[in-house]
Amino acid sequence: MSDTGTQAPRPAGRAERAGEERAGEDGRAPAVELEGVSKHYDGGLIKALDGLSLRVERGESAAVTGPSGCGKSTMLHLIAALDRPTSGVIRVGGLDLARERDLPGYRRQHIGLVFQLHNLLPQLSAIQNIEVAMFGTGLTPRQRRRRARDLLADVGLGGLQTRPPTKLSGGERQRVAIARALANEPELLLADEPTGSLDERSVRLVLDMFARLRAERPGMTMIIVTHDLRVADTADRIIWLRDGRTDDSPG
Repeated sequence: MSDTGTQAPRPAGRAERAGEERAGEDGRAPAVELEGVSKHYDGGLIKALDGLSLRVERGESAAVTGPSGCGKSTMLHLIAALDRPTSGVIRVGGLDLARERDLPGYRRQHIGLVFQLHNLLPQLSAIQNIEVAMFGTGLTPRQRRRRARDLLADVGLGGLQTRPPTKLSGGERQRVAIARALANEPELLLADEPTGSLDERSVRLVLDMFARLRAERPGMTMIIVTHDLRVADTADRIIWLRDGRTDDSPG
């Protein structure tokens, strides 16, 4: 994939300093750390996560799988700071999310998100959907347009820039969503069931795209929530969840 677009500025500061404090033997903090993370609903009657602890290293590709309701998507939403845990600590690149006040800025600067149903804005064209992700980064409109155009070309949709999502196939919409997730050069790509609503051909296209991302962006960490073992098998490691905790014996 090309990288000719201008990279959004990512100011140094608290995340980098915190990363130094939590650094491991290689001098860098892990991409993601969860320590005793729980997420309860209805006054504790529903335990989506129950003391979950795990660690994902920088540059690693991890697939998270397990039965429905085991907490996979909840975990991803907490890492993306779309929700807050009931208890426990979540660090991303050494940054303690409980201490981070600018959560939209955190997501814009560090996270790329891909959802099962793509979450594209239907009133905007494919290229405009990608440009929206770069608002607030300091890039000029011309720079945003050029980068969005390059990303669409990277995912094989260079000729469909002006089409709205309603005029794209399911696989094409998901590729636009992946391009949008890459718009700000994220350190961490989070994908929640990215192939769950796609046909066989579109699943293969998305899997090929993830393979290209791993080859061309080795420093980017990927966490993919999936029920599909074809998707899980493309990762460096499979993390099994059951009842809100890691399960070392998925059989």
